Amino acid sequence: PRYRPDWASLDARPLPAWFDRAKVGVFVHWGVFSVPAWGSEWFWWHWQGQHDAAYERFVRRRFPPGTTYAEFAARFTAHDFQPRQWAQLFQRAGARYVVLTTKHHEGFTNWGSPVSWNWNSVDTGPHRDLVGELGEALRESNIRYGLYHSLMEWFNPLYLADKQSDFKTQSFILKKTMPELYDLVLKYKPDLIWSDGDWEAPDSYWNSTSFLAWLYNDSPVKDTVVVNDRWGRGCSCRHGGFYNCADKYRPGTLPDHKWEMCSSLDKLSWGYRSNMSLAEVMDERSMIEELVQTVSLGGNYLLNVGPTKEGVIVPIFQERLLALGRWLDTNGEAIYESQPWRVQMENTTDAVWYTSKGPVVFAIFLLWPLDSVLHLCSPIPSPGTQVTLLGFGGTLEWQKQPGKGMLITLPYMLPSPLPPQSGWAVKLEGVK
Repeated sequence: PRYRPDWASLDARPLPAWFDRAKVGVFVHWGVFSVPAWGSEWFWWHWQGQHDAAYERFVRRRFPPGTTYAEFAARFTAHDFQPRQWAQLFQRAGARYVVLTTKHHEGFTNWGSPVSWNWNSVDTGPHRDLVGELGEALRESNIRYGLYHSLMEWFNPLYLADKQSDFKTQSFILKKTMPELYDLVLKYKPDLIWSDGDWEAPDSYWNSTSFLAWLYNDSPVKDTVVVNDRWGRGCSCRHGGFYNCADKYRPGTLPDHKWEMCSSLDKLSWGYRSNMSLAEVMDERSMIEELVQTVSLGGNYLLNVGPTKEGVIVPIFQERLLALGRWLDTNGEAIYESQPWRVQMENTTDAVWYTSKGPVVFAIFLLWPLDSVLHLCSPIPSPGTQVTLLGFGGTLEWQKQPGKGMLITLPYMLPSPLPPQSGWAVKLEGVK
């Protein structure tokens, strides 16, 4: 069937299955904001949209008088950007898809956009097609490629004029936003479009529904492409493919619609900050915890890194991503391609979360029980029930718990002054 350019029709499109199966992705925020590398990726807005005193002071101290934001572009060099190394890192992190910022609200495009003259990565700065190079490397590694794209641009005169008219005119959309979106799709054939920057205007201003109808009906990726829910004021959590709802969104209970949680390793920013401290970086345990909670509630986990202006993913981010990958090497069977179970977490404690695959149930516990006996209240065992610990050979002893559920005897762990890593998964076969 052809989709009509209205939400009733577009929302009825089934979500391509690869997205739900993937579960884990990496988000990359990279642009001219990586040059001041201070505050956040909203640097330009805080500095010249809000005239925030701290930002004005920062620029005065670090840059020659009269410096403009546009001058930062020349310092966005990407000298050390090695797309194959990035792809290898993301693969080792267990990511099944990667989403790159093609353009943030600053309007600078990471590819040679024909409608962003001189404010793009081919005409200035790196003099490279960053979107194309990363895409090629990811495809070689069999990782799906998503493109983040901001609909609006803070200081684009065309956008400001449309805003002045209360969005009754559409010069910016017709001359800038839509040509870029079509160009991205036709040139790079993305698996995912991660839209943003939509909140100031309704979807009718952005022409979102006509673009999505073309994307689903006639584009080269019509059968595989997945989109999020940021297509105009009021769309979030209501319309689109999967729902983001809000940055770092966590539903308390199982939503009835596919969703994604995006989170950032730097707790204070999505873009790179040169003054980031270790205490501001998410630790391994929090990362595993977010992943497990998200997947057991039916979501995907999209974890963000901000590379430097030279294109380096700093060692602490690499370390965290590799730790995530090691955890997934052992426990990925409970994550990838899994489905939410009839119970998502034990009511007694939020330290046990469930996923399932067909008749098999996985109980993922985030704290190792002191007596090495795991109490599970929800599964109903049968005489033929088998229990294994992922990453550990052999089956585990278990017994029916008086009342309901089961007690599982875990393997003995050597005493250590440090708490062991976070998160283990037991595989339960033959339970209800």
